[in-house]
Amino acid sequence: MIELGVNIDHIATLRQARRTYEPDPIWGAVEAHLGGADGITVHLREDRRHIQDDDVRRLRELTQVKLNLEMAATEGMLRIACELKPEMAMLVPEGRHEVTTEGGLDVMAQESRLKTVVSRLADAGIMSSVFIDAEAPQIEAAARIGARVCEIHTGPYAHAFHSAGRDAEAPAVFVELEKIRHAGQRIRQLGMRFNAGHALNYYNVQPVARLVDVRELHIGHAIVSRSIFVGLREAVREMKQLMREAAQHKA
Repeated sequence: MIELGVNIDHIATLRQARRTYEPDPIWGAVEAHLGGADGITVHLREDRRHIQDDDVRRLRELTQVKLNLEMAATEGMLRIACELKPEMAMLVPEGRHEVTTEGGLDVMAQESRLKTVVSRLADAGIMSSVFIDAEAPQIEAAARIGARVCEIHTGPYAHAFHSAGRDAEAPAVFVELEKIRHAGQRIRQLGMRFNAGHALNYYNVQPVARLVDVRELHIGHAIVSRSIFVGLREAVREMKQLMREAAQHKA
């Protein structure tokens, strides 16, 4: 059954805007869990722009669902991951000047180093994931370094969907969705888990959730944005319902 990982980074973004103690991301994790989230995702950035080290420690201690730690493949982040032991660590590219993650990790360009990182995560009992674009060479490189999960970057699909006036049948949308579909097929052929995420929202999520073999969707900004109006528990519940409805009619 398809699962939902809720990214709670932007609860911390709101807190950090005032350099105060509220809203607390851990409260957000509890509300997301009660709304039906199967996991919690946080990105501990090197510049600590939202999630802080103490947030991750408390999430590790207090959450009752799996924790996915997004991280750059640096020695410092690797030490933190191996100490806290989230269920999954997702390696992502990271730039100090980007607003959000702007593209997939170039696994091919750094296979040797990433293979060492994945090995150290495995030794610590942590499942490794890589956030990559929907490109066969990157998927094959992910398999070579020993990654157990590939999360396909759905940003280009989401951008096409929005640019086409939210028309799921527009040619540009179809092209991007087919790239994700074919990427998922290759991921499964190579024995890895197929996840997807980035810029998914209440309007564009169902075509992706309908894809065969997609295991998890990781969604944050759209859910936190909707929670301002309906509450986080209800926002998660609505997203999970859309995903489940779509998954019943796999494409």
